[in-house]
Amino acid sequence: MGINPSVRGRVYAGAMSVDAPEVVVGFDLDMTLIDTVPGFGATLQALGAELGVMFPVGNLLDHLGPPLDVTLAPHLSPEALGPAIDRFRELYLDHAITPVPTLPGAQEALAAVRRHGGRTVVVTGKFTRNAQLHIDHLALDVDHLEGTVWGVGKAAVLRSQGATVYVGDHIHDVEGALAAGVISVSVLTGGCTRAELVAAGTHVVLDHLDEFPAWLDEHVLDLRLAALTRRLQELGSVLVAFSGGADSALLLAAAVRTLGPDRVLAGTGYSDSLPDVEREPARTFAHSLGVEVLTPSTHELDRAGYRANSGERCYFCKAELLETLLPLAEARGIAYVATGTNADDAVAGFRPGIRAAAERGAVTPLLDAGLTKDDVRRASRRWGLPTWNKPAAACLSSRIAYGIEVTGHRLARVERAEAAVRSVLAEAGIEVRDLRVRDLGQQASVEVDAGVLSGPLAPGTEAAEAVRRGVLAAGFHEAELDPSGFRSGSLNEGLSPS
Repeated sequence: MGINPSVRGRVYAGAMSVDAPEVVVGFDLDMTLIDTVPGFGATLQALGAELGVMFPVGNLLDHLGPPLDVTLAPHLSPEALGPAIDRFRELYLDHAITPVPTLPGAQEALAAVRRHGGRTVVVTGKFTRNAQLHIDHLALDVDHLEGTVWGVGKAAVLRSQGATVYVGDHIHDVEGALAAGVISVSVLTGGCTRAELVAAGTHVVLDHLDEFPAWLDEHVLDLRLAALTRRLQELGSVLVAFSGGADSALLLAAAVRTLGPDRVLAGTGYSDSLPDVEREPARTFAHSLGVEVLTPSTHELDRAGYRANSGERCYFCKAELLETLLPLAEARGIAYVATGTNADDAVAGFRPGIRAAAERGAVTPLLDAGLTKDDVRRASRRWGLPTWNKPAAACLSSRIAYGIEVTGHRLARVERAEAAVRSVLAEAGIEVRDLRVRDLGQQASVEVDAGVLSGPLAPGTEAAEAVRRGVLAAGFHEAELDPSGFRSGSLNEGLSPS
């Protein structure tokens, strides 16, 4: 199996692979993101006073949404309509920008799109200049604005911007979404009722935008899981480089769901760097899916670059793993070796292991589908996988400070020390989510959840002293609890930026 250039390109393309669904959400403005009522009413009254016309302000405010010509036409002669619209827009600057607030949940809704790496588009019937003034005044996080667009006319803009969702409050917003072929999400903050919006064909009705982030989370997860299914179908068969962690566990489960267990293998490299405590749970999980587990020995310690333990250590580890798994996959007729690299990993900065896997032709279905670490955990929980909330469990070598040689003795010492700390904590009834013993040479630094460091493991407590004694008994000359608590990849803090 040679290196597939397209696979390598995906790894370095950025947070999202070219295969991942892009999140582009369109929003209406008036009565969807902003409460236009006070400004619109004040401007109508000012215009009416100038023209000597008694506009039914209350009634018009109850039916906000249509363009000005539709709103004002019943109350003005045809020849007066155009000048009245122009004057309304001028008066609007003084009467409507400052007093108009965002509706509850508007900022959070926009932030939810950004959190998923998406783009926001405002498509509104409002005069473009005035719409932009609202956006600027309220500091709305908007990537693109298109004004003076109404009803089905919004469809062309939504399509050109690549939107897949349009959020509005009016039946004409629904018409625009449906004409564009995108999902219509309606909020009940405008003048239309739930029954009217449903009758117009909207797909989703929310009471207000406060509910939108949770809806979007589930919608995006659905899209990404569908993309994962498509990607696995393209691959046909996979050997998953299976560590037993949340990422590779989800990938293994998804592969079985999509391809069936006969076209899926799990491969776990057994070496001194894989803690014994991780091995049996991983095998049990894979077997529960009906997947055969291959457990070849890997020999990272035979590689000088790995033993040297520079910032590139993970490169040599992943190279050893892939060069071990690839021939096994080929011998079993499996088309690809897949890793659990996710979309967050690809932009996390220092990831030499990802580079090594890409150079050897590994595929990254989670990354290709745009699944983030949070997506992985939520999908795992949705599917009832026991790994959904499993703490990160990096290899034992990650506990050894850079520049200190990785040896079998040091790996075993770290493993003994962590086992001793777990025993002490269990005996004392202290629960922690994360635990690391960092090898700093002859000294060990013990990292646990920061919350227990000011309580049951506070300096001077019997439990803290018992932890220290257990680590010393494992073979370290000195030991201390890190007062900063657990930090994933804390040893990277000492690396100089490249």
